[in-house]
Amino acid sequence: MGKPGRGLGPDWRQGVHVPAARTRTLAPLLPAQRLAAVLPAVRSGGLHPARGRPRVSSAGGRLRVPWAPTWEMSNSSAERGDGNEKQVSGAEVIAQALKTQDVGYMFGIVGIPVTEVAAAAQKLGIRYVGMRNEQAACYAASVIGYLTGRPGVCLVVSGPGLIHALGGMANANMNCWPLIVIGGSSERSQETMGAFQEFPQVEACRLYSKFSARPSSVEAIPSIIEKAVRSSIYGRPGACYVDIPADFVNLPVNVNSITVPGAWSITTLSDTFPLLTGAAYARAEESIRKLVEQCKLPFLPTPMGKGVIPDNHPNCVGAARSRALQFADVIVLFGARLNWILHFGLPPRYQPDVKFIQVDICAEELGNNVKPAVTLLGDINAVTKQELASKKSLPMNYYTVFYHVQEQLPTDCFVVSEGANTMDIGRTVLQNYLPRHRLDAGTFGTMGVGLGFAIAAALVAKDRSPGQRVICVEGDSAFGFSGMEVETICRYNLPIVLLVVNNNGIYQGFDTNTWKEMLTFGDATTVAPPVSLLPNSHYEQVMTAFGGKGYFVQTPEELQKSLRQSLADTTKPSLINVMIEPQATRKAQDFHWLTRSNM
Repeated sequence: MGKPGRGLGPDWRQGVHVPAARTRTLAPLLPAQRLAAVLPAVRSGGLHPARGRPRVSSAGGRLRVPWAPTWEMSNSSAERGDGNEKQVSGAEVIAQALKTQDVGYMFGIVGIPVTEVAAAAQKLGIRYVGMRNEQAACYAASVIGYLTGRPGVCLVVSGPGLIHALGGMANANMNCWPLIVIGGSSERSQETMGAFQEFPQVEACRLYSKFSARPSSVEAIPSIIEKAVRSSIYGRPGACYVDIPADFVNLPVNVNSITVPGAWSITTLSDTFPLLTGAAYARAEESIRKLVEQCKLPFLPTPMGKGVIPDNHPNCVGAARSRALQFADVIVLFGARLNWILHFGLPPRYQPDVKFIQVDICAEELGNNVKPAVTLLGDINAVTKQELASKKSLPMNYYTVFYHVQEQLPTDCFVVSEGANTMDIGRTVLQNYLPRHRLDAGTFGTMGVGLGFAIAAALVAKDRSPGQRVICVEGDSAFGFSGMEVETICRYNLPIVLLVVNNNGIYQGFDTNTWKEMLTFGDATTVAPPVSLLPNSHYEQVMTAFGGKGYFVQTPEELQKSLRQSLADTTKPSLINVMIEPQATRKAQDFHWLTRSNM
């Protein structure tokens, strides 16, 4: 081993030195009682990183973890050093730091200055998916964090590339999903000079992330990335940003000057993640199910908490959601937030004297909008351990479509859903039986997430459960946000089944004859209602253009046949364009929606 304070010696592959000062920064992130429980495990070697079970010992004022990165350097990188001092590029340092942190997926669009970063990541076994838009790439990377518990990476170029990713960062933060965004930026020597795509990226990202920083040197990159990954998953998960100056990417540095902090698995410290959206993330399904069954409690899942307890469980009151909320005397919130999804916890959707018991990992969330009768600050898993029909009419409507889709859906499939009526009605009809298998617009109500989410889910399914299907149900308007990602789906041959529920508009549209008649009164820009889209658009042809299968269906029989064929074919993706009544809408509601409109 090299001497303390002098980096790694000739036998650096035998271990990684982490300065004691770095390890001490972990302590404030843990509640005092949890830290007390963890420290004996650290001393005895019981606390283990995400990969392997190292023997932990103190030597020379440093923490010695007997596993280390094996640098895979190009010949040109190795030859740049003098004597035995081998060198690596900044791109290789970034890739190795991500690999050491157990990052397995990267999405993005390459260009100056980040192309080499993507290539270096691929060389180390990190799976890179080239997308067509940074927004969709960021959505996809965030879903990796939700599904796997380790953040996905979104890699973007400087300036406009990063700006396009801000929507995905905001969405991840609002949904509490771990995400790492790595953005290239202008060279340090050109700052304030009007450099190519120069933009205050670190400052811009602070509003949309938990952590935003630029390393001061290539040698500092591993520590910054370790902190970003740690921040993204500790406490309430969220997005983190790492800014990489262009001159760092190909800058050679000595291997011996690089210290790579190890990756600690969050599960060794107990899964500290929130929500019934968060009960899904927290892997608390077993304890919550036992609590519901033993206490005979009726339950209502929030949209992304669906599947924590199966939707067909006899205690589920999803079909009577409004009545259940309006007449409840006591409501227990397992990580669910009293935001717009739950109508802020206020009358008339609730009784004025309803009592809330709130369980959350985030102290700042306790008491938002309504003062709870009881608050429990802690991990959901720990707390719980301690204590509508088919219609045959044509054209089809939403309920007819979802009835026939639900009949054929595999019980273990991922359901991705976005749109206005499409998503809202689908939440009540399309059932989930497993946790973390429902992905939709989430807390931020973001449109355009669907195809990115589906791509990420398909990659996870391919790696973990080959043969598991991903069903992406889109409204026709929602499909338009990221429809070109169909090319990405076909390029990587992901057998996603896309259903576009097409009513020719946003909320509602017009049939072909009405559209043609309307245009006789003037130009479309002056006479076509803003909510209308082109009637009978053949979205299935987008899929066939790239080599997938496309279906245009208008009857229940055509829908059943095309869906059966799509599910049976696991070799290529398919898109089913389902035409419904243009004026179809949801059933009459007892209460106005939160975002009222006179349209």
